[in-house]
Amino acid sequence: MSRALEELLSVLNLEALEHNLFRGLSPQVGWQRVFGEQVIGQALVAAIRTVEGRLAHSLHAYFLRAGDPAVPIIYEVDRIRDGGSFSTRRVVAIQHGQAIFSMSASFHKPEEGLYHQLPMPDVPPPEALPSEAELKERFIDRLPEPVKAYWQRERPIEIRPVDLSRYLSPGNHAPTQLVWIRATGKLGDDFSLHQCVLAYASDFTLLDTALIAHGRFVFDPTLMLASLDHAIWFHRRFRADDWVLYAQDSPTSGAGKAFCRGTFFTRGGELVASTAQEGLIRLRKTKSA
Repeated sequence: MSRALEELLSVLNLEALEHNLFRGLSPQVGWQRVFGEQVIGQALVAAIRTVEGRLAHSLHAYFLRAGDPAVPIIYEVDRIRDGGSFSTRRVVAIQHGQAIFSMSASFHKPEEGLYHQLPMPDVPPPEALPSEAELKERFIDRLPEPVKAYWQRERPIEIRPVDLSRYLSPGNHAPTQLVWIRATGKLGDDFSLHQCVLAYASDFTLLDTALIAHGRFVFDPTLMLASLDHAIWFHRRFRADDWVLYAQDSPTSGAGKAFCRGTFFTRGGELVASTAQEGLIRLRKTKSA
């Protein structure tokens, strides 16, 4: 297990303060704000700890304020309903006395039903693609500086892009991307933990998909970027420590916002989760001479 994954699991291991009340810490890596994937993962952990015998099947979240990594985040869970088959929870993340994030999550008792799914895109398997170490060795000097800095950091999730053209050929491309992802170590057999890790990873590249249409990257200093909301639907079981294909597209952007969506497939072609997000993409105002 990588040190980055160990740190992620520590971040997801919330401290129980009181009934329905939990405290989470942020990694101290020098960022000025808390990233959305951390709050999504921690909020889902908080909700899961108040439910027994049911698995999360959907969550819908809103990012309300920028989080402060220097202080703990308090997660307050409201047990809205426990029905015969479904349980509903509302989670509010609080810092400095104000809500910074709100999430509703639904849990479902396992049952049988009709089955169908769309096919997985036809892509090379992850073993046929360069590893992150190989990508760094071959291409790191050709990448823009902000992208280079991103790839040089150790991360808890390994990413293998199917297509590298946007990094190597400047210009506008179709706003789609396919990446294989997996945790950089074994996670054990608690499926809820795999759900939390996938929820964390789902925010990594999703909003970035919209920027592909404009030849830009998430670390572009001329852009102000932020997740506004995020939704996940869990369809079937999976392992976040085995390769999962994340197929993403961005149908539209405008008025300072972009809409992105994604689907997760196991390497065997099973559709296991879906996600959608609207994000802020605002052009920074330049000072006049």
